[in-house]
Amino acid sequence: MASIRLTRPTLEVLKVLLTATPDDPAWGLKICEEADLGSGTVYPILERLVGAGWATRTEEQGEHFGRPRRYYYELTAAGHLATQRARESRPRLFGLRAASENGVA
Repeated sequence: MASIRLTRPTLEVLKVLLTATPDDPAWGLKICEEADLGSGTVYPILERLVGAGWATRTEEQGEHFGRPRRYYYELTAAGHLATQRARESRPRLFGLRAASENGVA
């Protein structure tokens, strides 16, 4: 399994993937918009996440008139674990406050 550098853009993509649900899945353009990153940044990150086993990519089924077929991305168990570890080690990048900032040592 490949190692993933947890850069700010990678963390932004992971944050979007964390909020995806079966009823509201994440696909490339949606991830770009929600992470406020360009496709030239997002798609290589998604490829690395899939290659490392942190995410899966599933091709859209059925009709998709007037637009290209979408590929949906979802975190795997390994991806959820890695993201949780990143949240614990870099809480500010996830919009969280560190425990020491909350009065907990």
